[in-house]
Amino acid sequence: MSKLALNKSTLNKEGRKVKAFKKFVPALDLKRKQLLAARATTRRLLQSGEQQQQALQQQIREHLPMLSNFSGQAGQLVEIQTLDIGQTNLVGIRLPEIRTLKITARSYSLLASDHWMDHLSRLLIQATELELQQQVLNKRLELLETGLQKTTQRLNLFDKVLIPRAERNIRKIRIALSDSERAGVVTSKIAKNKRLKAGMA
Repeated sequence: MSKLALNKSTLNKEGRKVKAFKKFVPALDLKRKQLLAARATTRRLLQSGEQQQQALQQQIREHLPMLSNFSGQAGQLVEIQTLDIGQTNLVGIRLPEIRTLKITARSYSLLASDHWMDHLSRLLIQATELELQQQVLNKRLELLETGLQKTTQRLNLFDKVLIPRAERNIRKIRIALSDSERAGVVTSKIAKNKRLKAGMA
């Protein structure tokens, strides 16, 4: 780092820096608060989704105990017809969101299938929807965490490093300028006294 020049132009420059830095702090703090709120909402949605998944698994165990004897693959009973994942912008961070989702049950022979297949298909559609929503919410949370970390780092850089450093520089320059001003006054008084003494002699 270069040595600080102790003059008025540097004093003005440091003063402008402090003003500019202080303009960034409220915006960064607001961004951080918005990200914190979005993260809290996403965490609540994830927790709610996990509870719904557990309830659905419990429902499958209770209502479809015969599923353990099912010879086919349950996952093949449903298919994703449409899945459109878009992005929404939150304070400069692009977050994924499900715009359209359509899951349907694959056709199967009603006469050759067990009577509980319809119920199983409906539950599998719900389970697939929940799983996809959870995946998108997890990605959202990951992006929010990263954005929050960067915003907090920037806020701390301005608030705890750059602004205090510029303010210390301003104090140092003011002290140096007042010292040199005092030294100039003292020197001029000494010179005046010498001239007066020289004029008398």
